Amino acid sequence: MAGFSVPPLVANLAGWLVAFTVSFSGHYHLTFRYQKTSLWPAATRFFVVSAIGFGINEASYAWLLHATTMRYDVLLFLVLVGVAVLTFVLSRLWAFRPAAS
Repeated sequence: MAGFSVPPLVANLAGWLVAFTVSFSGHYHLTFRYQKTSLWPAATRFFVVSAIGFGINEASYAWLLHATTMRYDVLLFLVLVGVAVLTFVLSRLWAFRPAAS
């Protein structure tokens, strides 16, 4: 976000907050709707998954920004792809899994 004079890590935090809402809505109503998970347990667990993913995202992104000379947008893309895969797997196996009956 060089054009807005926002540091990349701050912009990344703002992006995560927006993405959490959009991602949860999409996963709950579309991707994992067949799992018929209750709203609040799914939201709580997905928040945990998303926060862990964000933590990995921020730590990896910060380290790569410091340790490499690659462009920040390329680094962010690479980190986001890896975290997206992790988030999907954890969402499928835990966050949107219905409670045991």
